[in-house]
Amino acid sequence: MSELKKFQVQTARPLPIIVLADTSGSMSVDGKIEALNKGLKDMINSFAGESRLRAELQVSLITFGGSQAELNLPLTPAHQLKSFTPLVADGMTPLGGALTLACDMIEDKDCIPSRAYKPVIVLASDGYPNDDWQGPFARLINGERSSKATRFAMAIGTDADEAMLGDFANDPEAPLFRAENAGDIYRFFRAVTMSVSARSQSATPNQSTPLQIPSADDQDWEF
Repeated sequence: MSELKKFQVQTARPLPIIVLADTSGSMSVDGKIEALNKGLKDMINSFAGESRLRAELQVSLITFGGSQAELNLPLTPAHQLKSFTPLVADGMTPLGGALTLACDMIEDKDCIPSRAYKPVIVLASDGYPNDDWQGPFARLINGERSSKATRFAMAIGTDADEAMLGDFANDPEAPLFRAENAGDIYRFFRAVTMSVSARSQSATPNQSTPLQIPSADDQDWEF
């Protein structure tokens, strides 16, 4: 192993990115699930190519659809992710279960060690939760460790619970983003990718960087 590789292994600290993705049945229309899949796939591919000198980007994906939330992708170093299995939209909107999974992950020091940088949590939804979500929501935003995370949120369409999503977003420079169409969904994930990548390369990776949404004509938007 080269001296550079030894240095990277010794100094890189995990920077967790946890995505909570709505995969309820309503996401199956208007190209929403396709845009979500493309946004996630491109984000992971971009993270996989980032330098790991200061921070090692690690990605987890929690889906909430069907009858319960699922840990679709356990927290994994991005450079180890070789493929992305497209998500399928079906069923209800069990957000509470997703919030519980995310909080459990962040509070578990075996999963996210104390030396890790503050996590980034991304929540994207097009509807209202239909399970007991208020308790898990309060636990996540007030938890000893989870309260320190940077939280981004996207409301998809006109039927999303904007009040809840607005309360979830905690970065003053990145208020709730409202996606009116599939292209907006993709643009949001591009913005998250650029923000996290910039943060991972900065001298102070614990400080969040602004979420700058690309203009609608500044993108390669094809399924």
